[in-house]
Amino acid sequence: MKWRRKEKQTPPVGESAQPDTGWATTSMSTGAMANWTAVVRWSAWGLLLAGPLLGGWALASARTPVAVPTRAEASRAQPASSDAVAPAGFAEVYVAAYVKAGDSDADAQELATFYPAARSMSWSGGGGAERAESASAVEVRQVSVGYWSVTVAARITGSSKNSGRVRYFQVPVRATDGRGASGWTAAALPAEVAAPSGSKGVAPELSYGSAHAPLDSDPAVQTVRGFLAAYLTGRGELDRYLSPGTALHAVRPAPYTAVSVTQFAEHGHGPAKGAEAQVPPDGVQRRLLVDVEGDGKYTGGRPMTYAIELRARDGRWEVAALEAAPALATSSNSSDS
Repeated sequence: MKWRRKEKQTPPVGESAQPDTGWATTSMSTGAMANWTAVVRWSAWGLLLAGPLLGGWALASARTPVAVPTRAEASRAQPASSDAVAPAGFAEVYVAAYVKAGDSDADAQELATFYPAARSMSWSGGGGAERAESASAVEVRQVSVGYWSVTVAARITGSSKNSGRVRYFQVPVRATDGRGASGWTAAALPAEVAAPSGSKGVAPELSYGSAHAPLDSDPAVQTVRGFLAAYLTGRGELDRYLSPGTALHAVRPAPYTAVSVTQFAEHGHGPAKGAEAQVPPDGVQRRLLVDVEGDGKYTGGRPMTYAIELRARDGRWEVAALEAAPALATSSNSSDS
């Protein structure tokens, strides 16, 4: 409905004067009024139905604010400077390509994916005379933000005199903004160096007692033997040797046809003398260092060592865990003492 300002007029002679309100209405037909009423009614229903949805959206927005990065933050790549895994892996593959590189264009192009300046370099020798059969980073040192020095140990084969010997290469690796070999690039060619000072350390002391031959009177020996046979040779049911809740799967395909337990060592002080032959109370645990020899189709007497945790239940020993590593005899490893 529209409203307009009315001009004040003098009524003609003979007509009665109407009260002057200062406003006049524009007449509206019955059909138009019905349409207008329908629009108002449907608008009211729409607002009524949308109210809860809008309220829930506002509440969710208030509880979980969204942090919008600034333009500078969104455009700048942030390499994981605290993680040395990526530069170490890059250096390993780079050294392997470097060792076998020669004067061919294909070798130069492959090396250039790691070190771009290699495209303009000339090589005097032929490629492929030597190869890195295995390469592994043994030392990673961060020089500055986004810049690492990685020492790679590589077993080089192919040369007549030193074939098969481990040699060491120092590689400077720099993080890029995503270009090049997955965001990393070498700052120079590898430099052959001496072995790192800590590469030939002594074996760490373990937190186990003296090793001894397995005793047939010890029920734990029978459990360990049956477990390792099922685990490594596929003979027997593995689950029958496991504690409830322990999830282990046999090695597939089975790598050995027979395994034998050669030595046992108890973590800490171990059980008292003669306690091995007794029925253990439920919940008692033993942590063992077990030496094993495996015989297979192409190998015989391969020595292996397993750290195994046993737990007693219903008068017998069960495997509670195949531990990731033996316990070290260090003051910091207080939980293993």
